[in-house]
Amino acid sequence: MSGNGRPRPSRLVRIWRGRTSLRTRVALIAGVAITCAIVGGMSLLYVLQTNSVRQNLDSELRTYAAEIAQTGEGGTWPSPLPQSTLDPAAEAQVIAADGTVLASTRTLAGLPAVYALPIASNQPVRQPAANSTIPASAIVVGTHANVGGASVSIITGTDTGLLDAMTSEFGRHVLIGLPIILVLSMVAVWLIVGRALRPVDVIRRSVDDITSEDLSRRVPEPRIRDEIGQLAATMNEMLARLERSTSRQRRFVADASHELRSPLAAIRTTLEVGLAHPDIAPWPIIAARAAEQSERLETLIQQLLLLAKSDEGKLTDGSREIDIGKLLNRVLASSDTGPISVHTDLAEELTVQGNPQHLERMFRNIIENAIRHTTTAVTITAQHGVGSIVVEIADDGPGIASPDHGRVFERFVRLDTSRDRSSGNSGLGLAIAADITRAHGGSISVLDAPVHGALFVVVLPVRRTPTT
Repeated sequence: MSGNGRPRPSRLVRIWRGRTSLRTRVALIAGVAITCAIVGGMSLLYVLQTNSVRQNLDSELRTYAAEIAQTGEGGTWPSPLPQSTLDPAAEAQVIAADGTVLASTRTLAGLPAVYALPIASNQPVRQPAANSTIPASAIVVGTHANVGGASVSIITGTDTGLLDAMTSEFGRHVLIGLPIILVLSMVAVWLIVGRALRPVDVIRRSVDDITSEDLSRRVPEPRIRDEIGQLAATMNEMLARLERSTSRQRRFVADASHELRSPLAAIRTTLEVGLAHPDIAPWPIIAARAAEQSERLETLIQQLLLLAKSDEGKLTDGSREIDIGKLLNRVLASSDTGPISVHTDLAEELTVQGNPQHLERMFRNIIENAIRHTTTAVTITAQHGVGSIVVEIADDGPGIASPDHGRVFERFVRLDTSRDRSSGNSGLGLAIAADITRAHGGSISVLDAPVHGALFVVVLPVRRTPTT
């Protein structure tokens, strides 16, 4: 038994699958199947033809018996009996109830009864001949008749040697033809399957030539949209997805490296300046700047780890019931709003299923982004939707241009050129918020605020349907 409870294939089957190509297996199976079909068809044809010939012989012999019965209607039998008009080779005997031969054809003259019918029988009887003077391959057909007031048996027979010879000849032809049919059918199927699998071989060679360094190449797609054509199209779609994924990964690594280099370079520069003039360097200021850059570096690393969890589909681990209203109040209580006014309108019992830490991170990123870009105030509303909870976070800042509404959630994207790295913004906050929202089965979008500014809309389902 295998690990999944299914019976393991036998050693012979494993060897058959592992050491023979698909083309060879198909050719062998098809050759055997074709041979069996031909043999079955020929055997059926032989049986039908043989039965037809035997039925014709029986019919001719019964007709011959009826003709003989007419010759003895006067109570006497001609000697010898006349030959059959349908089968000149047929022989006949007229046998009395006591087994005495009353009349026979010239060949059987003076011979004992070929076959004695039971007196009680009144149906035609077909049996092999019993007399050794008749060829062993002969058959006889007998029937009772009441001629001249006496009950007699009329036996007619004929040689079936020709039929037996035909049977033997057929068997020899089958024995000789079977290997030829098998070989020819296998060769034909081999060639046909090889031609059918040629596009697969082309696809295989093309895939072998594609490396991780260049995923822009594609496999050739056959013009005919059959299963192989669909396979090629699916592989090209897969390669396109791999190319996009690899491109995003490389861009992410490059951007992450660039972002990590900035605080590290700032820390190094600050320390080098202090070490160059250790006696007059303002070490408290240097330490404060180094600590600030270290904190920025730590935040960036945490964001990168969170994105890695997002890519692994682990943002919903540890989910439980969460009150969104309480979570928003907790985020606001720990946020530095400064002179910015924050207005809230939160409904009661805003409960969803989710990871509390990640959902808090999501709302914190959006709220801090709004506080950073607003002019005077931020408005937060949370209401019940249809099977969902809708949270809206609006600011009265400069807003986001419509063409950038989708880009704002991309990783390492900074739409405001004034927001350089010195401000501490990495361009990951809204991207992380979007990943967390989608992982919890929700959606996030940005619209133009009713007056001016940006309006972020987060929709979370009441019953979470996590995405993978």
